[in-house]
Amino acid sequence: MSPTSPQSAAHANSYYAASTNRQLELPSLTGEQRADVCIVGGGFSGLNTAIELAERGRRVILLEARRIGWGASGRNGGQLIRGVGHDVERFERSIGTEGVVALKQMGIEAVDIVRRRIERYAIDCDLTWGYCDLATKPRHLKAFEEEYADLMRLGYPHPVQRVSKINLTNIIGSQRYLGGLVDMGSGHLHPLNLALGEAAAAQSLGVRLFENSAVTRIDHGAQVAVHTEQGVVRADTLVLACNAYLGDLQPQLASKVLPAGSYIIATERMPEALCRELLPQNMAVCDQRVALDYFRLSADGRLLFGGACHYSGRDPKDIAAYMQPKMLQVFPQLVGIGISYQWGGMIGIGANRLPQIGRLPDHPNVYYAQAYSGHGLNATHLAGRLLAEAICGEQSTGFDLFAGIRHPSFPGGRHLRSPLLALGMLWYRLKDRF
Repeated sequence: MSPTSPQSAAHANSYYAASTNRQLELPSLTGEQRADVCIVGGGFSGLNTAIELAERGRRVILLEARRIGWGASGRNGGQLIRGVGHDVERFERSIGTEGVVALKQMGIEAVDIVRRRIERYAIDCDLTWGYCDLATKPRHLKAFEEEYADLMRLGYPHPVQRVSKINLTNIIGSQRYLGGLVDMGSGHLHPLNLALGEAAAAQSLGVRLFENSAVTRIDHGAQVAVHTEQGVVRADTLVLACNAYLGDLQPQLASKVLPAGSYIIATERMPEALCRELLPQNMAVCDQRVALDYFRLSADGRLLFGGACHYSGRDPKDIAAYMQPKMLQVFPQLVGIGISYQWGGMIGIGANRLPQIGRLPDHPNVYYAQAYSGHGLNATHLAGRLLAEAICGEQSTGFDLFAGIRHPSFPGGRHLRSPLLALGMLWYRLKDRF
């Protein structure tokens, strides 16, 4: 990972960056520093691992190549949704029925970790409860029935409601959908303000945070030496929390996560009456297509509309021109409403769509978390807890469960894996039309 230029180190020109409610003045790493644990990556995974470790009394240094929350943590759709993976029943053969149930329960717990962290450290990030999955096909409605029954079996503690098409106008002002599944235990928030608030919380616990400190080399051993351009951290334990931005730092992990682009536009501020017409209950929503749309209102009355996940590695030349027609298909009443912000970023996709949490076989003092595949806001917080439990020698059935799941590498090597996956996803998008 090479050092970054000042321009590349700045936050994306997003609505989130324009509406941050705090500024952190963090230095770059210089000289030689010592810690119990060194964490590489200043997104949600790294920040929450740091908080969990510091709460357990560990001395922690966190290195961020650019700015805190610079990657997906500060750019995402801000949707806080239960669950840690896609179709976790697929793993029953390797982890058993109890393991599948445990994954589902951890997907619920992950949201509660975010809730409690915000409450404990009084983080102002526009947290709002209420989320709705939307159906565009009859098979989606059937899946909602099955999901509702599954949540009831799990004893889900929050209100869940199936919504018919005739009643969907209470949720969304669009005729595009056949029905929905409302979950009041999920919701939405301002992700960059959450990341900055968690960084401040980590600082208050004694964590030393360094920005603009790209790691150039790691020397492994009983003690790791993590080098940057101007300094080095020596630590007993290393955590790699770079996700889609890992690069060549650890090839063994990089082959198991594919950076994929996701894009968001934010409208100009809208009249309150129009906001109520679009999303009467101010819920976050998401459809069920492979090339999904997700959207919600901001605290100041904008529609944040995202989706269009790209696996090809090529970003649209004009994000607004690409995304606005998709938005108008959902909300034709927004014709004439201006787009104030457009941005994108990379999320980490795993081949089996389950977060990868574990330690390196050849270097048992090196831990990692990555490949959240679109469930990062809550799953990163869960990963931080599981990593801290394992590092501190606590019994952690959750860490053991995740670490025991095999994650295949993407075929085609560094240069061919994106085009190969793009072709595969094209097939699924074609199937999605029927």
